[in-house]
Amino acid sequence: MDAGGDYSSGMLVRLRGAIPSLRPAEQRVARAVLADPQGVADRSIGVLARECGTSETTVLRFCRAIGLRGYTELRLALAREMTVEATRAGGARPLDGDISADDPLEEIVAKIGYSDSRAVAETAEHLDVAALERAVDAIVAARRVDLYGAGASGYVAADLHQKLHRIGLTAFVWQDFHSALTSAALLGAADVAIGISHSGATVDVLEALRLAADHGATTIAITNFHPSPITELADIVLKTAAREAPFRFGAMGSRIAQLTVVDCLFVGVAAQRTYDETLTALEDTYRAIGSRRRKGARPYS
Repeated sequence: MDAGGDYSSGMLVRLRGAIPSLRPAEQRVARAVLADPQGVADRSIGVLARECGTSETTVLRFCRAIGLRGYTELRLALAREMTVEATRAGGARPLDGDISADDPLEEIVAKIGYSDSRAVAETAEHLDVAALERAVDAIVAARRVDLYGAGASGYVAADLHQKLHRIGLTAFVWQDFHSALTSAALLGAADVAIGISHSGATVDVLEALRLAADHGATTIAITNFHPSPITELADIVLKTAAREAPFRFGAMGSRIAQLTVVDCLFVGVAAQRTYDETLTALEDTYRAIGSRRRKGARPYS
């Protein structure tokens, strides 16, 4: 990060995304920061080092690993980000999204709403628009698009497949990974392969994307972590900014963030690159299923 950068927004997003690339002792520092950013902003480097069972040198190395010049810069960045969070919360204590066993249902609803809304907002705020444009151009020009995802990410891949197929693009989603590998082996330079993995380390997705790359396809990764194994394979990386908590890991916040990227990608393809063709395809497909709707129902209901 350049000196004099804007630290009022995005520090925690960048930190969450960097955790897998940090050393174990640095990861302990990172998790301490994420668990209590306001507290860390108020602590000395020595106190934080003792709490994390490590040295002040490791804390400094952690700061440099995430692009800061030192601990003072980290404290300032956290203080500014907490001010922004408090403003968004109207002066109340910002919710952290973590759900405990004794939370009343009302608070659970509030925490989920807060976490999901921040996942959408932060993903949109930090999405690399230049990378998104390259991904849109690649999909528009592709002979076919293969989509790979497992678990919750597989449902996101299916959502993107449905959207692309609905506007007449040739797209396939593969959640059975023997089929995914078979398909990837048949791709070529005219094709696009998209791998979706919150962790960036889902083996089945990695293997399919690697094989697609080996056969010359343009590869796109949608992930929360950069750097990660999937970003090393991808020509284009689209990064999410999900806040996962223990009760919600890998299923809720990550899925909402991924769907935000998918919607941006789809609208870029549909509205900015193939607008007339998209309208025609949507009208044709709507008419095709119109006879299956209850008489008098509203359009698209």
